[in-house]
Amino acid sequence: MKKTLKHITQYCTEHTSTPAQVLYELERETWLKTLAPQMLSGHLQGQFFSFLSRMIHPKAVLEIGTFTGYAAICLAAGLQAGGILHTIEVNPELEYLIRKYIKKAKLEDRIQVHIGDAKRIVPTLNLLFDLVFIDAGKRDNAFYYELALSKLHTGGHILIDNVLWDGKVAARKSDKDTRDIHAFNEMVQADVRVENIMLPIRDGVLLVRKK
Repeated sequence: MKKTLKHITQYCTEHTSTPAQVLYELERETWLKTLAPQMLSGHLQGQFFSFLSRMIHPKAVLEIGTFTGYAAICLAAGLQAGGILHTIEVNPELEYLIRKYIKKAKLEDRIQVHIGDAKRIVPTLNLLFDLVFIDAGKRDNAFYYELALSKLHTGGHILIDNVLWDGKVAARKSDKDTRDIHAFNEMVQADVRVENIMLPIRDGVLLVRKK
């Protein structure tokens, strides 16, 4: 089954529009220079984010967990004129890569980079967002979810990454990380404030719309 899913994902990737050259370069450098390059969104997921951003056409986007900036560049694709994307990364050692590729993508005036703790930074951002992407510590998903809802317009969207956890949640594995992610997924499923759909893209993306 895993082999089949891998082949399906590869087929989907092969039949998805080619990413911009700057994203290809960023992916390559991420694999060469970081310890956990698999954290990068990559081609299929990145194109999905770009499509979603263009459909929503947001004025303000928030990303919690930048890594090297791949998703930020994709999510900025549909920003309105004068729109802004705030992205927050806790690891200062990644700042040089993030800023390098935001500059290469000519998005310095559209993406604002924050280095530090999102739990402290997000409450200081004095605006409401149309789209929020959560891709930080998975045990903090519930905290960031509530924080995002408090900063989200009615009708706004939240994306949460890694909700399938390599399929472990569906297999009901018993380790703590899997239990925590499953509990979070169940919490969102029961939340009457939102509509939600879980998509088996890469490691699972949960798309939520605030009612």
